[in-house]
Amino acid sequence: MSQQNETAELTGFYEYVLTQGSLRTPEHAQRWTKATLRTLGLNLDRKTKKAMSKELPEELAFYLNRAFWLLHFRNNQLSSHEFCQAVGRRSGNTDPDFAHIPVRAIFGGLKQFLSDDTKKRVADTLSPEMSEIWQKA
Repeated sequence: MSQQNETAELTGFYEYVLTQGSLRTPEHAQRWTKATLRTLGLNLDRKTKKAMSKELPEELAFYLNRAFWLLHFRNNQLSSHEFCQAVGRRSGNTDPDFAHIPVRAIFGGLKQFLSDDTKKRVADTLSPEMSEIWQKA
């Protein structure tokens, strides 16, 4: 993908997140996206994360793969409240109830880049509650 084409896709993605996520500035959209992708990266299995990374623009794939814990075990029963609370902390916001709005917007924006197979793999990998949010986004 050319650099100019990828830049245009990212601009459209961040505009979508900005409007659908009830955020104020493009910087907020980028910060929330980074926080969501890093938290999501900790909750996907390795194969799904790799497949998703291949389909995302380079910047978004970097955020997804950036989070690392030496001894991390995925929580297969993670609630949406816990996920949004973690995203909120990473983005500099402490209100998990508000965090649901930008998280849903980011999930919706990410799905525009992904194939149907990868979308299904992500939904199958996440906890039941997070899978439901992913599918509704």
